[in-house]
Amino acid sequence: MFNDRSPIYLQIADGIKNDILSGTLREDEQVMSTNQYAAFYRINPATAAKGFAQLVDEGVLYKRRGIGMFVSPAAPGKLRAERRERFFAEALEPVLDEAERVGISVDEITHYLGSRR
Repeated sequence: MFNDRSPIYLQIADGIKNDILSGTLREDEQVMSTNQYAAFYRINPATAAKGFAQLVDEGVLYKRRGIGMFVSPAAPGKLRAERRERFFAEALEPVLDEAERVGISVDEITHYLGSRR
């Protein structure tokens, strides 16, 4: 599950975000506790707690005292908006810049995309 490209706590946070976006985790659904998560993935509980804390800070998860962590009702929309913004900035902008350099118009790109569906 985990790779060496980024810290494990960030990979935990990204995995939970992906589960929310895919619908595996739904609004107000309880997520595994940090101890359960740590035991399941055989990682340090402090590492799992750091990933969960980041998600709480970002408003993706919320705590119910004495009960556990839950998916924030606003999380799916917030995560989609962030991913859309990142898609345009990181994926589409470089494509449009290259298209401009080689003389491809936005109309040509739109026509090409329309013909692929």
